Amino acid sequence: MREFSRDKDNASNSATGTAMTTLFDAVIHSLVLSAKGNSNTSAPAAAILWPDKDGIWESVVPKFAAAMPELFSFGAFNQAQRTGPAIWLKCAIAGAFEDCKYSGVPLVYLPGVSRTDLRAIENCPRDLQPLAELQYRGVFWSQSNGKDWTLAAFLSSKNGGLGLDVAGDKATHEALGRALAAGVLLERSVKELQAQAINAAWLDALVLPNPARDMLVWLNDPGQVGSQWAGPRWEIFVSRCGKDFGFDPIADGALAAAEKLAGRTGAWASVWELYRDSFASFPAVAELLGQLQAPKPKGLFDDLNELAGYPQANEDAEGALRYRLHACAAMTPELARASIRQAEQEHGDRRAWLWARMGRSSLAGALEHLELLASLSAQTGAGTTLTQLAGWYQDTGWKLDQAAMHALAAVSGKTDNEAVCAALKALYVPWLEACAYRFQDLVKAEGRLGLPSQAPGAVKPQDGVCTVFVDGLRYDVAMRLKDELAAVGQVQLSAAWTSMPSVTASGKAWASPVAPFVAGKKEDADFQPSVAADGKALSTHNFRKLLAEQGYQVLDKHETGAPDGRAWVECGDLDHFGHEHGLRLARDIESQLAQIVERIAELNEGGWARFRIVTDHGWLLVPGGLPKTELSKFEAETRWGRCAVLKDNSHGTDLTFAWDWCKDVQIAFAPGIGSFIAGAEYAHGGLTLQECLVPILEVLATSSPVALVKVDIAKVAWTGMRCKVEVSAEAGVDIGVLKVDIRTKAALPDSSLVSHAKPLAGGKASLAVEDDSKEGTAAFLVILDAAGKVVQKKPTTVGE
Repeated sequence: MREFSRDKDNASNSATGTAMTTLFDAVIHSLVLSAKGNSNTSAPAAAILWPDKDGIWESVVPKFAAAMPELFSFGAFNQAQRTGPAIWLKCAIAGAFEDCKYSGVPLVYLPGVSRTDLRAIENCPRDLQPLAELQYRGVFWSQSNGKDWTLAAFLSSKNGGLGLDVAGDKATHEALGRALAAGVLLERSVKELQAQAINAAWLDALVLPNPARDMLVWLNDPGQVGSQWAGPRWEIFVSRCGKDFGFDPIADGALAAAEKLAGRTGAWASVWELYRDSFASFPAVAELLGQLQAPKPKGLFDDLNELAGYPQANEDAEGALRYRLHACAAMTPELARASIRQAEQEHGDRRAWLWARMGRSSLAGALEHLELLASLSAQTGAGTTLTQLAGWYQDTGWKLDQAAMHALAAVSGKTDNEAVCAALKALYVPWLEACAYRFQDLVKAEGRLGLPSQAPGAVKPQDGVCTVFVDGLRYDVAMRLKDELAAVGQVQLSAAWTSMPSVTASGKAWASPVAPFVAGKKEDADFQPSVAADGKALSTHNFRKLLAEQGYQVLDKHETGAPDGRAWVECGDLDHFGHEHGLRLARDIESQLAQIVERIAELNEGGWARFRIVTDHGWLLVPGGLPKTELSKFEAETRWGRCAVLKDNSHGTDLTFAWDWCKDVQIAFAPGIGSFIAGAEYAHGGLTLQECLVPILEVLATSSPVALVKVDIAKVAWTGMRCKVEVSAEAGVDIGVLKVDIRTKAALPDSSLVSHAKPLAGGKASLAVEDDSKEGTAAFLVILDAAGKVVQKKPTTVGE
């Protein structure tokens, strides 16, 4: 039982005293105080009778009984709950039962019984008569005027109650009963109640503090929620629906509420805003909204945003946009550009609609990038030299390639993908073709691309630099990688010409720091040069051996090496993925870049502070495939998609140049964006800016590369989706400043699976993964120092 002062000296005429902090405490204090009377003139009370004619207190009596062993209730027999008929109660309060021991004055709660029922003994119901005599030996818990204590009276009375400001209207009295039954009123502090004007609105808000959320909870499953909320909560919900939202959930139903939600006016605007922010928590609401038919347009100049709450309106608009994009395929580039600009005016606002966040407006998302492409594609390159044209591409041209990639990445379904591809064929492919011919004309005029001395690999070796090779890192993708690497440190981007042809066998050696030690000969096959010293083919083994001979550490997966030396690292899978999946590369770029960033972050943690990222070639990604270019098999010794080695007796083509590694080898290139092999969407090896102008990224890490804190992860234990961790540290380490996180990528904070990193308390922490769909995901448990740097990691599986 809670401790209350029972001494007369500490008692007062008011129920408000220092012993009480909550309304619950105040009621108990008042009950106990009622037994005091005047101990100088009266015998001790045999019992306290608590009449409750209207059953106002009945729902909370079990709570009082848990705190007061001396509390007994009149009703059906249940000895464990200290409830029973009158005869049993007389025996219980007399101490006849071992299981009903108590101390102090017994308290008898009488639901459905008033004080007058007991006073009129001759009319008293027979089942109450055994208790009637207690009114003479005991006391009633009642007001000074002899009336039963109602909740409203106890709160408002200044004589024995709390003397609070309570509205006297019927609505407030009903709300008091609901709040009491819902269990939200008794634990309110007396201090809070004293400062509050108690009325129906405030009381109902205690039970349903967030009406907007409650509305969404109900809309998400009306039948189930109606059953769960049966009682005071449902009564309040129905009442607030009428007062706040202007509808009756019983009479009007969920579909009427959905219509009001879609309208987003008045109080429903706040419900919609909450739904926008937490739609994933209410999946069935979208289905309900999807049943609504959007209102008909009222006039020519209707604002489309008025229909933003209707999924059907968005679906209809996506269908109209899909038709418009398909129609671009039959248009000239000029007409297609005009059509895309018009579509952006009509559909651009839909990207701010909720349905776009839910992934239901993919074409509107793609349109943003198509519109950029339309605005830029009228220009096919500026400059009269290769250097000037390269400068234009580094300033502007790459944006068109990136826009095309973003447009492709925005859609996934077959029909939407076909629509975007139709628009790209009208806008992007002609621009690619025109740029390719302009570039090829300049290459023919100048006779070559670059000199070996200008190759990416032609730099003076420096200790402390880690060279990172990424196969197929096109310039526009490198621009995205530059942004991603900003978290690591300072990044500078430049460009250089790759080798002719722009294939991995030639370009990798061209971009490597051992390029000066590589040569080619006529006998070399498949554009693979040789080691200059001994003429051996530059196979993977010989390439790694050559790097090692020149003082480079060749680091395999997860190796970090010695950061005071030089290193060669290969990571990323762009080229392989492009050859394997074609247009899907656009959607996979982010994950490919994440792998590169993770590897560099891992090397940085291992001590490396300077990185030089190089590549061998770019590529073309052409919706519908590269156009077929004919080349007789009698002319070609070896034929690839965009280039072919000519036989000695062949006359060549307009685009025939010597192999950069050996002038005796003549290579024919496909004109424009053509391919000697039909059907390819992804290709490289030809002569275009996209294939030949390769990026070089110089990264200087700004964070400290060496972890000075030495810790060990001693224990990792999963219970469901909660992970408990124990960590130990060497002497002198303040383990209290360390934090624990769970990530899918150890070095990337954005890959965290928990709401926030948890600090260690006594070397221990407990983290919960809230998304159940992540169960079984491979992850890392990482320990972070005060600066947020990873100082230790351990692989784990979520929920294992």
